[in-house]
Amino acid sequence: MLFEELNSVHSDYQRIMRRMTSSSEKETAAAPTAAELARNRALRETALSEARRNLILDAARSAFLELGLDGASLREIAKRAGYTPGAIYTYFANLEDIYGALLDESLQRLQKAVNSAEHAMAADSPPAARLRAVAYAFYAYYRDHPKDLDLGFYLFNGARPRGLTSEHNRRLNSQLMAALEPIRRTLEETGLAPDQAVLETTGIFAHIVGTLMLANTGRIRLFKQDPDTLFNRYLDTLLK
Repeated sequence: MLFEELNSVHSDYQRIMRRMTSSSEKETAAAPTAAELARNRALRETALSEARRNLILDAARSAFLELGLDGASLREIAKRAGYTPGAIYTYFANLEDIYGALLDESLQRLQKAVNSAEHAMAADSPPAARLRAVAYAFYAYYRDHPKDLDLGFYLFNGARPRGLTSEHNRRLNSQLMAALEPIRRTLEETGLAPDQAVLETTGIFAHIVGTLMLANTGRIRLFKQDPDTLFNRYLDTLLK
């Protein structure tokens, strides 16, 4: 009897040990390595840094649009973002750097909208149909995002906030031209010579900006006109 009890106790002990060993192995296998911990920490810090940067840009956008580039300040942007002015320097060198980042993101979204309209057209679509698609996409983006148009006017009309470097200006102008490139390219496909395509691209751009300026300021009501109708009529005339 004692022998049987000892065997039973021994068997129970072995089962317990097997469970403990198995549990320990699972915990060891599940435990992250030092490299994984470091990678996860880096990902969290990157995400947090990006969130803080976006918060500053959101605050800057509201300050620029409400107060203008001359009226906005780093102190005002920091206040709206909930940071100290010194904390902003971790992400941006100065006020113009913030403005450049905002306009950079806006122009990227514009270019994406125009490129998407171009890619959505069938490969065998007539050049005139492709031109209408990309030109209207450019127009529609700024019609639907009037605050982006307000930000862009410093770039469009050649005025610059004090301190905006030539590198900032060159890069932003290059992005604007890249967004207009599908229009210029498609105009050439309709049969225009390169210099004429550039001329008409300029005309389309001027018409878009002028029409939307009238619409956004309410001046278009003086003429009792609809901006979409005006722009489509302009394209109809251009494509005759």
